[in-house]
Amino acid sequence: MRGVTHLQTCPIKISAISSGTLTTCLITQVYPSSKTKMGNCVQGIKDYFCRPKNTNVRLSLPAVCFVWQIAMIILFGVFIRYDEESDTHWIEHRKSHNISSDIENDFYFRYPSFQDVHVMIFVGFGFLMTFLKRYSFGAVGFNFLIAAFGIQWALLMQGWFHSLDHSDGKIKIGVENLINADFCVAGCLIAYGAVLGKVSPVQLLVMTLFGVTLFAVEEFIILSVIHARDAGGSMVIHTFGGYYGLAISWVLYRPNLDQSKRLQGSVYHSDVFAMIGTLFLWMFWPSFNSAITDHGDGQHRAAINTYLALAATVLTTVAISSVFQKKGKLDMVHIQNSTLAGGVAVGTAAEFMLTPYGSLIVGFCCGILSTFGYLYISPFLEKKLKIQDTCGVHNLHAMPGFLGGVVGAITAAAASEEVYGHEGLVNTFDFEGDFASWTVNKQGGHQAAGLCVAIVFGIGGGILVGIILRLPIWGDPADDNCFDDEVYWELPEDEESIPPILEYNNHMSSKHQDIAELVLQDDAPPDYGAVAPTSLDRVHTEDPSFAI
Repeated sequence: MRGVTHLQTCPIKISAISSGTLTTCLITQVYPSSKTKMGNCVQGIKDYFCRPKNTNVRLSLPAVCFVWQIAMIILFGVFIRYDEESDTHWIEHRKSHNISSDIENDFYFRYPSFQDVHVMIFVGFGFLMTFLKRYSFGAVGFNFLIAAFGIQWALLMQGWFHSLDHSDGKIKIGVENLINADFCVAGCLIAYGAVLGKVSPVQLLVMTLFGVTLFAVEEFIILSVIHARDAGGSMVIHTFGGYYGLAISWVLYRPNLDQSKRLQGSVYHSDVFAMIGTLFLWMFWPSFNSAITDHGDGQHRAAINTYLALAATVLTTVAISSVFQKKGKLDMVHIQNSTLAGGVAVGTAAEFMLTPYGSLIVGFCCGILSTFGYLYISPFLEKKLKIQDTCGVHNLHAMPGFLGGVVGAITAAAASEEVYGHEGLVNTFDFEGDFASWTVNKQGGHQAAGLCVAIVFGIGGGILVGIILRLPIWGDPADDNCFDDEVYWELPEDEESIPPILEYNNHMSSKHQDIAELVLQDDAPPDYGAVAPTSLDRVHTEDPSFAI
């Protein structure tokens, strides 16, 4: 046709125009509008992220475990070596430094504390998360997996920042490095509590990889650059770990999580197992807060302050739990978690001259704050801010950690030579070398700055890692399969067929509505026309081969 140019293939619109006996056909290209293109792009992304969940991790989980463990072997071979107190040259080192006995080796000072902290990481944290009726394997087993991988990566990351020997480029490790690696892993386990039951083991490994990396960086900034003191890790461990997990949970928000509501609660025996974790943590927390403090009075004082704060927290937790429950009954959620908050809050100031009665005050206030968190703040976070915090880490770690940072800043700023003595002040706050001219007011300001750094790294890092974990390639469970071990674990046959058990306890939402429904069912009039099955009927039902 004359006057028609052949153009690129695209949708066309054909129109006819009549003028007398002449009819002209107009062929016009119709290009998609920018809005249409953008809509198609958004829909494509939405379809990619909302495609059906595939929880088969048969390839991804072994691949990640093997590759990362081989990487650890290579990196350890290149960088990690024994320090002078664990090397065979210890004898020469002892003679050159006029050390009289092997008993002065740091191993004999630190190893008892290391044992206690190690038990807290693998037993305390693991069993504390077994409260869910159908997620005990995941709680203890994935806790084990995270910790085993995390301590290896932490030895490398923390070693590059703190223990690198620049003369030979090697990381020299000893027993104190093992304690610090456990501390680093504790931050990742705290974050795990916020997403418990909603993520796959591959996601947990990815979360640990980035979590340990972020932890090592923020720890170096807070302790070395800002020169804040944080013996028990209220800021570095608990504040960071708590907000890191909460930020990830916010990004991974599941609007249809109610489909797994039947499994979100606990049963009698699961709460008993969780209480075992509570007791292990409660007993060993003085070791946790004093493990890496200076030998002598600092370590002694940190253990005493933590011991007293924990004791006070128990009483206030029981009091608040009873007051706000009908008929004064205690809620096991509060007893399992809020009773530990005092140990978190006293961590930063543990080695300071907090005084015994000051420790009791910190524990007293923290028990109230944490219990109120479970009663009111957790439901608010879930309803208004879309943060689904499975274990309530905001109430046990984030808020008490923040409070601990504030207490540490105030206590440092209020320090004086009259209380500490000149040598004691220098030793406690490490006012030596480049920091010899510092004042206690400046130290208090830097303590507050360290708290801000922990919050920024926790929230900012959690959001970035959460975006990565949203990719639909990690094998995470569907909304109706959360909080169930059957998704990732082989279960005994007699467990797989158990019908849903009525929940009586819930760490995330109010349970009063469920209880009210149960009461209404109990008040319904009985059906006297129904006939109870006889024993013979039961035998016949259970054994198809039985014939009358």
